[in-house]
Amino acid sequence: MARFIGLDVGTTSAKGVVVDEAGAVLGGAEEPYPLLTPRPGWTEQDPDTWWAASERVLAALDAARADGIGLSGQMHGLVALGDDDRPLRPAILWNDGRTQREVEALEARVSRARLIALTGNRALAGFTAPKLLWMAAHEPELYRRVRRVLLPKDYVRLRLCGEHATDVSDASGTLLFDVAHRRWSGELLEALGIDPALMPRALESPAVSGRTADGVPVAAGAGDQAAGAVGAGVTVPGGPASVVLGTSGVAFAARERHAPDPEGRLHAFCHAVPGLWHVMGVTLSAAGSLQWLRDRIAPGVDFATLDAEAARWRPGAEGLLFAPHLAGERTPWFDPAARAAFAGLSLRHDRGAMVRAVMEGVAFSLRDCLDLVAAGGEAPARVRVSGGGARSELWLELLAAVLGVPVETTAVETSAAYGAALLGAVAADAFPDVPAAVAACVRTTRTLEPDAALARRYAELRPAFQALYPALREVRAAAPDPDQGAP
Repeated sequence: MARFIGLDVGTTSAKGVVVDEAGAVLGGAEEPYPLLTPRPGWTEQDPDTWWAASERVLAALDAARADGIGLSGQMHGLVALGDDDRPLRPAILWNDGRTQREVEALEARVSRARLIALTGNRALAGFTAPKLLWMAAHEPELYRRVRRVLLPKDYVRLRLCGEHATDVSDASGTLLFDVAHRRWSGELLEALGIDPALMPRALESPAVSGRTADGVPVAAGAGDQAAGAVGAGVTVPGGPASVVLGTSGVAFAARERHAPDPEGRLHAFCHAVPGLWHVMGVTLSAAGSLQWLRDRIAPGVDFATLDAEAARWRPGAEGLLFAPHLAGERTPWFDPAARAAFAGLSLRHDRGAMVRAVMEGVAFSLRDCLDLVAAGGEAPARVRVSGGGARSELWLELLAAVLGVPVETTAVETSAAYGAALLGAVAADAFPDVPAAVAACVRTTRTLEPDAALARRYAELRPAFQALYPALREVRAAAPDPDQGAP
């Protein structure tokens, strides 16, 4: 029996799955590691903790007997290596906010319009290029010692098979990659004063990037969202879109060409499928909003109980709305200072009403994302939902009604690791290409059609939700947070 391993180097843990040639999951393992917050707004990790956790996961899955391995991981993180291939400092992660001044300096050197045209994205503090500029400005002696720049999963690859390499989907999130031509951008590297020799080889996701000491081929792999889309079967333009109800929320669709949003409201990256691209909209606090609410007002209460309490309230929870901007917002506002709010609270509202309002607010936000994603191509006829929030039947039902399309779930929830395993299978020549692997392995488990009456009710409520962010921005302007400054 063939065995293919997918390893996902996430923000809180390394997760692995082993699958057979029919896509059945034979086993899994997970190893957590800590998040470092040395200052407010900073998030870092020791890259060697990724490798130690990955070693344990691979050992648990008997990687020496695998036929192929694929890698996935958190995107945008900066791993700066010295002459000896050892990290010079802790990695600066995707959710680190220290680089706003570098973002402004970057867009002063390269206009926003040119940056979007080349990379498919506007500059954000979480991306890799501003982190390099921050190092150059604040740690100049250390920066002069940098000999190679890697992304998180690629440091694990280096330790696993001794290769400096990345893939085109992960490289797309650096702001240093020519996404249309699937190569490093000489124009951007020169404009920012970054030596091209620092950057690793950028391969197509199913390409063999190296081999382990046991001779197992290791696929180049993909960033977590592109790998997750492979795991969910979102690999065909005009096919199903993907909606992720994880800590953050994502609406994702495959595209035949690089076509970034001119205003930069979406991310446009290379897909993990050679010859394809993808666009995605992001809401930063999706299932994370529900986790926050549970931890604050119902610590220790299981989510099934909260689900049942929310189900007792009618759609709209008697006028209670929630803006899910707990950590700022990406699509469509791209406002790091955006803030969340409940609006319409009354004496009648209880915990269940607040839970329902959170679910509905996140669904409305994902609808905003999906509408922008659909604007650049064919509107999806259905979406595939993954992430922890997909375990809630209520959330799936209202999501289908808000999005106005059927929602499907797939047999495997750990879609990023699963997608990485399928890339590993292609690298091992078990399948001729990624679409063939998806066709053979990815299975849907159920479909929820939108309830017509519920969809009409949410169509009535949506304009009120869309008015929340502008109103909250006015409040923030009138009474700015002294720690954030005026917007």
